[in-house]
Amino acid sequence: MILWLWLFWGFSTSAGQPDSELMARYLEEELMADYSIMEQVARRVPRQAKFLQRLETRPRMSEFTVKSTIISRYAFTTVSCTMVNSGSEAREGVFEMQIPAAAFISNFTMSIGNKTYYGEVTGKEKKHSSDDKARDKKPPSPTDGRENGYETFKASVFIPRKMQARFLLHYEELLQRRLGKYEYTVSIRPQQLVGRLRVEVNILENSGIVSLEVPPLRNSKHKGNGKVEGDVSPPPSTVVGHTKTLAKVTFNPSVVEQTRIARNGILGDFIIRYDVNRELSVGDVQILNGYFVHYFAPTDLPPLPKNVVFVLDSSASMVGTKLKQTKEALFTILQDLRPEDHFNIIGFSNRIKVWQQDRLVPVTPNNIRDAKKYIHNMSPTGGTNINGALQTGAKLLNDYIAQNDIDARSVSLIIFLTDGRPTVGETQSSKILTNTKDAVRDKFCLFTIGIGNDVDQKLLERMALENCGMTRHFQEDEDAASHLKGFYDEIGTPLLSDIRVDYPEDNVEQVTQNFFPNYFNGSEIIIAGKLINRTSDSLHVEVTASNSKKYILLKTDVAIDLPSRNDIRGVPGLEDGKGDKNYIERAWSYLTIKELLNSRLKSDDDQEKDYLMEKAKSMALAYNFVTPFTVLKMREAGLHSELPQEEFISPSTDGIGEKLQSLQGHKAPPGIRRQQDKQRIKISKTSADGDPHFVIDFPSSKFSVCFNIDGEPGDILRLVSDHKESGVTVNGQLIGAPAPPNGHKKHRTYFSTITILSNKPERSYLEITPKRIILDDGERLILSCDRSAVVRSSSLEVSISANSNITVTIRDTISFVILIHHYKKPAPYQRNHLGFYISNSKGLSSDSHGLLGQFLNHEVKLLQESLNTSHQEVGQNQTEALKPNPTNTLKVKGRLIPVVWKQRRIYNGQQEVDCWFAKNNADKLIDGSYKDYLASHPFDTGTSFGTINSL
Repeated sequence: MILWLWLFWGFSTSAGQPDSELMARYLEEELMADYSIMEQVARRVPRQAKFLQRLETRPRMSEFTVKSTIISRYAFTTVSCTMVNSGSEAREGVFEMQIPAAAFISNFTMSIGNKTYYGEVTGKEKKHSSDDKARDKKPPSPTDGRENGYETFKASVFIPRKMQARFLLHYEELLQRRLGKYEYTVSIRPQQLVGRLRVEVNILENSGIVSLEVPPLRNSKHKGNGKVEGDVSPPPSTVVGHTKTLAKVTFNPSVVEQTRIARNGILGDFIIRYDVNRELSVGDVQILNGYFVHYFAPTDLPPLPKNVVFVLDSSASMVGTKLKQTKEALFTILQDLRPEDHFNIIGFSNRIKVWQQDRLVPVTPNNIRDAKKYIHNMSPTGGTNINGALQTGAKLLNDYIAQNDIDARSVSLIIFLTDGRPTVGETQSSKILTNTKDAVRDKFCLFTIGIGNDVDQKLLERMALENCGMTRHFQEDEDAASHLKGFYDEIGTPLLSDIRVDYPEDNVEQVTQNFFPNYFNGSEIIIAGKLINRTSDSLHVEVTASNSKKYILLKTDVAIDLPSRNDIRGVPGLEDGKGDKNYIERAWSYLTIKELLNSRLKSDDDQEKDYLMEKAKSMALAYNFVTPFTVLKMREAGLHSELPQEEFISPSTDGIGEKLQSLQGHKAPPGIRRQQDKQRIKISKTSADGDPHFVIDFPSSKFSVCFNIDGEPGDILRLVSDHKESGVTVNGQLIGAPAPPNGHKKHRTYFSTITILSNKPERSYLEITPKRIILDDGERLILSCDRSAVVRSSSLEVSISANSNITVTIRDTISFVILIHHYKKPAPYQRNHLGFYISNSKGLSSDSHGLLGQFLNHEVKLLQESLNTSHQEVGQNQTEALKPNPTNTLKVKGRLIPVVWKQRRIYNGQQEVDCWFAKNNADKLIDGSYKDYLASHPFDTGTSFGTINSL
């Protein structure tokens, strides 16, 4: 035993703490009781552990607890740490916590013995002597040390003998959405084994939580990399539970389990990833007590084509692993380019080498092969001409945009990578920034990547910020290849361009950035503001954007009085929260401060920079945020004060946050508003609706004709067929339902799907159901029927009035209106269904056919007498007089059809139509018989009986 202890002691003094699992069990079973009374600590420690503790030169950490509440992406985190000095003299205790660089510290408190110190956020001033500082403590530093995307908060104090110190740190952050998921990370690096270690995270997302996962602990070398290699199971002792909108995740490892993870107390990053339910709509708008936050992250959109120039540093400093990993990443990225993309590659050192002179090349197998050869042959040499490389890349891209007939809605960008500072050509950062901005001219976005410790990260950050891009920084010892690929994945799939979000100017104020040049798949756009008119019942929201060849307008009215939806008081798992924090207001302030900091970083005007600094400082002081312009000063609360209690901040339902740098754009110019919508198109009577009931309006004759079609469930009826001339076909598919009791029908049928096909000037189709619309013109777009939206392309417009109707306009000369029939409590014989109305048929040819189409360009004559007597045509003013006649006759294309007078209700029963009714499935009224109008499938464009074509 003596020999074992000696070996153990020898390792302990070099490593800084005991490393035996046996000792860990001692600590777990004996040490980890209540440390609030130091005498009890001495009695509880077994002899061996007590001997080893005396060898320690620092206080022991008895408790480390992290508790967080995430409310709709906005996270409130409280870190509690207790240190015990069981030695015979005062010892320094260091509390160190890595927090996300995007987070704002909102409070810090520490208690040392019988003294309590609280943090006070004050405006940052010039440095003065610190005569008033307590001799036995150093001020906490929120920026002491930095890793990729993280900062280290550090506070050190001298803890008197046989006493303890407790630290409470609060910080807030927005969870950024990257690659389709939010990621919340807690750094667990106490530097020693801890008796009571616990992480508890409560998540509330009213939209619904999906894809919740807890990957293994991540060490610092892989920090920032969203991908996990090998084992993907949660860390030991992790418990995950969740409902549709609530989740609770706990991590509570024992000392033995901590030892198995890392014997030096550096466990790593505890990570939670998840996403929320979403769809292509105006987004998720949350309102609470006069503030709102708007999250916009649509799905099911086709990607936009890209024009991309890769500008890669090949200077001598890139020698070895950095250049090798860069090449590996580019090989993978090139494979991920899409056929509609165009690209080029520039390598730079003191010389600028362009792979393909004066052009961007399309993505073909041969071009990808040649590009890989070029990258493979790049060799590190010479200095770093950053300015020259960017000027060359910008000119190449600008010339390509100007000289080629590129897709107007394609996305152009430069991806720039370097590991150093400018050493050749222009070396002054200010001039490089000016030159770059002048070269880019807001025509495309610049994304920058820095590798290693020698890179001028501030230069790269500002270049990206000024040119609607974002930046990333990777350490030399990190896996650069996977980082580069992950970064490209974030920006490699643009879905929308020129996104603008509008609210009524007389209803809102102090709205954050509302124009974004691009939206990338897997990210999220966030806007926040204040309500002016709190008495209004709703907030009108409109989102306009471009997607490939289509223009999209989404709009909705959001109810303002939603306190029950946006209040978490009483939510299980969040009961201990104060419930008095307006988290939406704090989120708005968080986002506004971030925006002010970014604006100041971009500004070159000293007066403007001072104004932005004072504005950011004022808001940070109002909301108690530690920012670059505010500082946390410690004040003594007085002697014999009670130990600080854990203050767990817990507001309501929806978060807001930091403006995503990947979506940096420009604020929309004031006064510029979207053009008002066109006046609603007037719906004609010509329609097929209900069971289904057909109505044909003959305006020149001033009467209408109606008939029924008793089809079978599953039948597909050809309503309009003009494929050869105008290129338009409309088909409707029937769904069945039981007949009402005591009725003469064996069943009812309704239109469940309307398919509209067009092949002029380009191929496209619409598939409409009561729930959704699929638009495919070579790129597939899915829209929900419960959200108002407008989608426009060069020849097609689709306008959705939520839960009401869809208007389809083709080449401005053909318009159809589809009514949506929803039943809240349907009877057994009712089904949600569609009604089809022809609003404008000018663009349809005289040869158009179909159950409705055949009557659009033909007149029908009404005869005065019955079929067995002589016939006389009825004048326009005589129609009303024929109502009493039980049988009248229509003359259609030489055919005589007996009709009776009826009344029909159309437009959801809002209008009553008088019409002449033809019986027997419109026998003799329509060309041929009912079965001649059956299509074989929804996309059948056959134009004559028995002919089947497909679009």
